[in-house]
Amino acid sequence: MQPSAEMMKRAAADAWQGLRVDAPTELAELEDRWLLPYRGMQVIQVRVSHQLTLLLDSGAHVDIEAEAVLGHGPLSAPDATMARLVPECQEVAPALALFRATVLSSVAFKSGALWLSFDTGAHLNVKSDHQYEAWSAHGPGTLLLVCLPGGDLTVWR
Repeated sequence: MQPSAEMMKRAAADAWQGLRVDAPTELAELEDRWLLPYRGMQVIQVRVSHQLTLLLDSGAHVDIEAEAVLGHGPLSAPDATMARLVPECQEVAPALALFRATVLSSVAFKSGALWLSFDTGAHLNVKSDHQYEAWSAHGPGTLLLVCLPGGDLTVWR
């Protein structure tokens, strides 16, 4: 199951709540998702190979191997722009705009979808893949989340 429009709106609301000083800075589990501890971290490098990697200033990184969508602007606005990213074909040029962007919110839905929002107005959505590990998030420290084939999430702390 992929996140519904309502789930995405709640994640967007979490992004704004994430600006509060008392927002969690560590991995936090909710009923339908995990709040990842990347709030306030800056993308310091964008790497391209068979995957797209966003390296964050804390040493943490997010690897994306499945197709993704990079949007800019409010999710429901008619003038929002969307770009399809295909890492295995190196079709990820729009993702270069994430260099120096700061993460406002990072959510891993228990359905396997990953959603990141940035201070630039960009938001990245990666859905699970039936055959492959769609994405993984590494760090800070020993934290590792992997979206397994079919959408199950595995979390190591």
